[in-house]
Order: sequence, then structure tokens, then C-alpha cells
Amino acid sequence: MIRRLSALLLALLCLTAAADEPKWIPLFNGKDLTGWTIKIAKRPLGENYANTFRVEDGILKVSYDGYDKFDQQYGHLFTNLAYSHYILRMEYRFTGTMMADAPKYVNLNSGVMLHAQPPQSMRFDQGFPSSLEMQFLADEGKGPRSTGNLCTPGTHVEMGGELITKHIVKSSAPTFPAEEWVRAEVEVRGNDEIIHRINGVEVLRYQRPQLDAACKIAPASDIVEAGGDVMLGYGHIALQAEGQPVWFRKIELMSLEKK
Repeated sequence: MIRRLSALLLALLCLTAAADEPKWIPLFNGKDLTGWTIKIAKRPLGENYANTFRVEDGILKVSYDGYDKFDQQYGHLFTNLAYSHYILRMEYRFTGTMMADAPKYVNLNSGVMLHAQPPQSMRFDQGFPSSLEMQFLADEGKGPRSTGNLCTPGTHVEMGGELITKHIVKSSAPTFPAEEWVRAEVEVRGNDEIIHRINGVEVLRYQRPQLDAACKIAPASDIVEAGGDVMLGYGHIALQAEGQPVWFRKIELMSLEKK
């Protein structure tokens, strides 16, 4: 009897532990854009101009076959919810060629925005949300080009206690071919620390993300003047469309919020 009770207790403990383990939650259902909001510069909130963001064969695709010209119509696909403490993972792959009139830097270039301002708060013609971008890059055949970098539209960060004000902080990741699927993961711990990983390997970490009210590209002054927090501890997640076709899949989030 004692053995049976012990076995039952152990089984209950195992079930409880399994129930308490964090679970991966799909942010993309593989069928449509449910749970996401589109904002493309020079277009009304929610308009999916020229079917820029589309779902085909279980893949979320950024496409430009419906455009005559890019015309600085930078786009982002925002999660409807804002998040603070979590791990986000996904796979990305570049395809096709960039729009001819887009800036040269967007070639084989995309990313995911973290702690992003709500799309509803963006100006009509605003190209980028105030956010922290985990930048995705691929090989152009011109030498090393690391992926998993940090770009800071409207923001600054700290690294080792030092304020970093440059717009791009390079990671230690290698260079990948454009057509290869790459696994990107980012661990976000509110305002404390953010860690980038590529194919399971840490490539960059930084601390204390904060708004840069002087930035003109992503006018964070709008948020500051409206009474928003300068120190960023939460925000939306947004996939980027800046003139280069790119595919995303397996977009999942694990909450790190304490219960």
C-alpha cells in the first residue's frame, strides 16, 4: 500500500511539474494573419497594400510582386499583444531580389522588432517603429556579413554599463547564404537584458533599452511627449518588410512571466 501511494504521489508531482513548465505558443497559425496588425508607411493602419504580407504553404511571406515601385513604403506586421519577458524563436529565409528603388542597405536585409511602439501610435508616413531590431542579413558576396545584429530605430541600449548610441551593433554570428533557412531566437527580459541567438548560439547581449527622443527616423519624441516611459520594458513584436522579399515560419513564443 505504501509503495502504491508513493508511486501515485510521484506521478502527481510529475504531472504538476509538467503543467508548470513554460510552453511554446505559436504566434503564427500557418493559415492567415490572425493575431497581427499591419502598418505600412504612407498607408492607413491595417491596409495590406499590394498583398505585401501573405501566407502560402504555411509560410508567412513578405512579397513585392504587386508593387510598381517601393517609394519608401516600409512595412511592419505587429503582434496585437505587447510582451515583456519571453523567448521568441522563428526561422527566416531570403528569396528574390530587392525593389530597385529601395536603399541599397535593404538588400538581403530584414528583421524582427522588439519592444516596438503600438502601430496605432505611428505617424502616417513613419517608416520604422521606435523599437529594437534583431537584424537579419545574408551573404552579398562581398565578405563577412553577420546576422543577428542590433539596430536601434528611436532607441539606445547599454552594454556592460556603457550607453551605446550607435545605430548598428554587430553580432558575432557568421554569414549565411540567402536561400538558407536560419533559426533566430531572442530572449527578452523586460528592461533588464536581451540576448540574441542564431542557430542556438548566443551572438549578442545588451541591457537597459531606452528611447532616444532625438531620433528622427523613428520619432520617439512622440512617445516621450505623450508621457510614455523612456525605459523600455515591454512592447509589440513586429516582422519587417523594407523592400526585400523574405519568408518566415515557426514563429513561437515562450512566456517568462512569473506566475
